[in-house]
Amino acid sequence: MAAGSATILGCRGPTLDRAERQFFAEAQPWGFILFARNVKTPGQLRRLTDDLRTAVGRDAVILIDQEGGRVQRMRAPHWREWRPALDQMQQAGPERAARSMWLRARLIAGELRAVGIDGNCAPLADVARDITHPVLRNRLYGGTPSVVIGAARAVAKGLLAGGVLPVLKHLPGYGLGEVDSHTALPRVTAPPEELEAVDFAAFKPLADLPMGMTAHIIYAAIEDGIPATLSPGMIRLIRRQIGFDGLLMTDDLSMGALPGPLAERAARARAAGCDLVLHCNGDMAQMQSIVAVSGGLDGMAAVRAELALARRRPPGPLDIDTAEADLRVLLDRQVYG
Repeated sequence: MAAGSATILGCRGPTLDRAERQFFAEAQPWGFILFARNVKTPGQLRRLTDDLRTAVGRDAVILIDQEGGRVQRMRAPHWREWRPALDQMQQAGPERAARSMWLRARLIAGELRAVGIDGNCAPLADVARDITHPVLRNRLYGGTPSVVIGAARAVAKGLLAGGVLPVLKHLPGYGLGEVDSHTALPRVTAPPEELEAVDFAAFKPLADLPMGMTAHIIYAAIEDGIPATLSPGMIRLIRRQIGFDGLLMTDDLSMGALPGPLAERAARARAAGCDLVLHCNGDMAQMQSIVAVSGGLDGMAAVRAELALARRRPPGPLDIDTAEADLRVLLDRQVYG
């Protein structure tokens, strides 16, 4: 059954309070997202994911950003520490990189499922450039579409094999972003030909993935002045030119890149064609304002949601010791503590 609200929401801390339980029961978000503030120990995290699902009365998807490097919410001593993706890709070398990323993703998936998390905001198909903002650059997989496609496909397969839904990001490409969209709005001036040959090209072969996330970024040559997340024209480009027909969620609406009040951002994103709006910080008043305008998950959004859920399956078998040993051989060193 589709959820009532076309939202994915965060919560404030490592446990749910009574107000949060009541709010989530009434709002019925499609899913949840967790951050470092929500993560203490494996037992605590398992209880939190159970409580979130109990609050909405169903097996809601629970997402996290567990890319590795700077962006990993679950960390030592309870979970593996991963190097930035670009570092691992370079260390593995071109012939072994994709296999190393599959193993990495499969091991990450095992850790996520063990604590009740079944969605990971990865892979990234943004193509790295020299000008890519440092907050993003070493999170990426390479500087050419072919390298990025191979690694992103491997990550997606590894996550799915471990029973975790991958979220492809950041559609339609953030590699030319020179500012951090957490604090400001990037504006890309590259011509359409370059965007089509590089940035959009990296996403096209991955258009079959079940979920995707938009970029808060302006593409001046296509639709100047409006971030892709809020742009009907850019969402049509994602759907038609890139061909992505999965469940499309926004990046976090509370990021500094987007203009206007949060409720206005949510309404504009939904009107532009985003299936789900993402709000991460767990602020109750902000979540209430977003839920009030985001509408229900209906029509094609509901269809895409059901198709995404159908891709969420029990994990396949994994010999952890063998997988870890294989990864060490590929990288010729220990990659986690």
